[in-house]
Amino acid sequence: MTSWQEEDGKHIWHPFTPLQGLDDPLMIERAEGVNLYTEKGQKIIDVISSWWVNIHGHSHPYIAQAIHDQAAELEHVIFAGFTHKPAITLAKRLLEILPDNQSKVFYSDNGSTAVEVGIKMAFQYFHNQGIEKKRIIAIDGAYHGDTFGAMSVGERGAFTEPFNPYLFDVDFIDFPSHGTEETVWHQFETLIATGDIAAFIFEPIVQGASGMRVYSIDLLNRMMRLAQKNGVICIADEVMTGFGRLGTMFAADQLENKPDIFCLSKGITGGAMAMGVTTCTDEIQSAYRSSDLMKTFFHGHSFTANPIACAAANASLDLLLTAECEDDRTRLNQRHNEFLAKIEGHEMVRSPRVMGTIVAFELNTERETSYLNEARHHLYPYFISKGLLIRPLGNVIYLIPPYIISDDDLEFIYSTILNFLDEYQSMTF
Repeated sequence: MTSWQEEDGKHIWHPFTPLQGLDDPLMIERAEGVNLYTEKGQKIIDVISSWWVNIHGHSHPYIAQAIHDQAAELEHVIFAGFTHKPAITLAKRLLEILPDNQSKVFYSDNGSTAVEVGIKMAFQYFHNQGIEKKRIIAIDGAYHGDTFGAMSVGERGAFTEPFNPYLFDVDFIDFPSHGTEETVWHQFETLIATGDIAAFIFEPIVQGASGMRVYSIDLLNRMMRLAQKNGVICIADEVMTGFGRLGTMFAADQLENKPDIFCLSKGITGGAMAMGVTTCTDEIQSAYRSSDLMKTFFHGHSFTANPIACAAANASLDLLLTAECEDDRTRLNQRHNEFLAKIEGHEMVRSPRVMGTIVAFELNTERETSYLNEARHHLYPYFISKGLLIRPLGNVIYLIPPYIISDDDLEFIYSTILNFLDEYQSMTF
């Protein structure tokens, strides 16, 4: 009789995974709270919230009950020409917690499609008015997803190389690392002055997949102010940063200027169901309100506004908006900062940083910091063997756990990393 892993190997193609040279994927039988349990009984703490989506812990009974109840009532209905209470309720609630300038909600499936919708909304906004604006500004190093539009506005590199001939042209500005802000500002200013820019897309404050890189809030405010003054639509990709990850409900809550379009996913359902949301101002939608059929936004997905996903999102919001969840995020930030103080001076650590519920640092390796740094292939199995799901971005170790994680679990995680750092010099990577 073949094992489940053997069956997996015969039939499944896993994401971001080489087909040779890695161990078989672990078979997870169940999960509860912050813990994953393998078929062999190993307990693994999910320190990365399963790709940043799980904010309240696995198999949360409140969300599970909401999914159960909704599935028994209405599992799905086409969202063109029909609507339902879970979608309406969720839209109203999202607009209550987003910045006041947001007015309309468009549903899709995931982070990439949420970004795709945002880009298309922006371009067609001008097209519908007969305005020629066809260029977009993005920040180098960005990751916005894996669909073609999302890839186009993301970093061009090893991940996009086979597809580069098919991606549309984008004006990239340098990542504004500390000390380069004025150079980047001048790049941005020059592009805006052309008058051809339709939109500026960015991950606010933190670039996620490029290594949890933090950049200046003041600079982002300046760029958004200049963009909006010149009629450029600002698109905030809050797929990772939304729903409390940076402490505030949205990263944009820390900005003076508010984006015209938001792209949301990941934590929106507490990690229980797939969902993407793109929101916009009333001004954006006004360009589509016409008796001219050709000004319609011709975009949709089979599972747009799936009622079960909407029910999960509403349940997740119930939990997110409690004082207890806010206290958990504050506690997590405090504990991360205490851990930061312990590793700041370590010779194996560079650029440690804390942003809300995220802590990250780079390992001193011979190769430069990048997603393709081979340290990841050694770090991941090392931490798995210690009972921790830590999935480094190259040589960048980051922690982005569910908000409910206990102090005891955090202490175990921190001490395991500290032990690793002390052993690191004798390891061969």
